[in-house]
Amino acid sequence: MLGVLKEKTPGMYVQALVAASAAMKARPRFLQKQPVEKQAQAVRRAMARVTSDAAASEILAVYFLECRKELLVEWLDSIGLAHEDGILEADAPPQPEDASLKKAANAFLSAVDDADRPLLLAAFAAQDSVDWPVLESLLAERS
Repeated sequence: MLGVLKEKTPGMYVQALVAASAAMKARPRFLQKQPVEKQAQAVRRAMARVTSDAAASEILAVYFLECRKELLVEWLDSIGLAHEDGILEADAPPQPEDASLKKAANAFLSAVDDADRPLLLAAFAAQDSVDWPVLESLLAERS
């Protein structure tokens, strides 16, 4: 994911490194000099911290809106949410009917072997504006 961010949204890539550097109490330049693999590990560790929730949400939003938009649009279309090119029209979209949400989520997750599919659903469910207990329960069962 970090490699794709670096290629398609270099500004967000730098922000991710700066956030990771701050969490490590290190200068950003130190992390920038590290191999990409070490940078990715540092970003993962930093974004896993509760204090980094806002930064992690922003990084995931940019990743799916800019780098994996086709996947985001596929998910939103499969559950029938109104959106414009991946951006939701409703601030707090209502949860679809339980059975249709479960069916759509299971179909989405089993469509192809793509690690971004469960990541997208987890990021979607974690949004403050999305209060969908059925999706959260389904994701908890699968993990």
